[in-house]
Amino acid sequence: MSIVVTGATGHLGRHVVEQLLDKVPADRITAVVRTPEKAADLAAKGVRIAVADYNAPETFDGLFAAGDKVLLVSGNEFDKGRVAQHRVVIKAAKAAGVALLAYTSAPGGLTAALADDHRGTEEALTGSGVPYVLLRNGWYHENYTENLAPVLEHGAVVAAAGEGRVSSAARADYAAAAVAVLTGEGHENTTYELGGDEAWSFAEYAAELSRQTGREIAYNAVSGEVMKGILGGTGMPAPFADILVGVDAAIAEGELVVSSGDLSRLTGRPTTPFAEAITAGLKS
Repeated sequence: MSIVVTGATGHLGRHVVEQLLDKVPADRITAVVRTPEKAADLAAKGVRIAVADYNAPETFDGLFAAGDKVLLVSGNEFDKGRVAQHRVVIKAAKAAGVALLAYTSAPGGLTAALADDHRGTEEALTGSGVPYVLLRNGWYHENYTENLAPVLEHGAVVAAAGEGRVSSAARADYAAAAVAVLTGEGHENTTYELGGDEAWSFAEYAAELSRQTGREIAYNAVSGEVMKGILGGTGMPAPFADILVGVDAAIAEGELVVSSGDLSRLTGRPTTPFAEAITAGLKS
């Protein structure tokens, strides 16, 4: 039996594989990648590397085996039909008779367009007959802290989220939850709503940046149309800008506050404070 992780060289998938290495022998882990060169460090540690692409169904033929536990990390190619991509993995998992297929989804209360592909994938998975786990991941700290340069340059956090709050967590936290499910027992046909222990507002985000930098960082709340213009000015494609503005609107409605406590319960520890992620982001 192997533990198989798709998208294993992506931001989340790599965290999962690295944490799995602390729990199980490397030869029990299969990292599914599109570009094997990016997984050379994992291969050097003894992880099995399998090359497959969500856009090429035949590459998943024979990849899984009966009894495997699989993590399907959602794709990020928004323009290529993510539900169809994910169905490729679900079909292959069903044909192989895997013991569990966990999927990284979105919070159940999220109505933004970003969630549409996740809901479609959930329907395909729960209707497939494959034992499943829905890991409904909330927002990541890193969505805000990985590129602080524009915020610092302009002295402002800009968002179309009003006074909404976000209970984000670190990618490593969500990865730890996935590892707990993949290495544990009794998670079949379960849905987990995952988010950070503490929700924050954008005004609080700006205040924490001000505290850590010793500079005046403001929160500039703008309309959705203004935010679209700002994102478009960075060269972001309009459809993706629309998705992000839709997420801001959902935040304003409280849809990215996840108060279940499932994430810290699964991992057995508190989630990473947002302030720690800001500190790391400022150092990078």
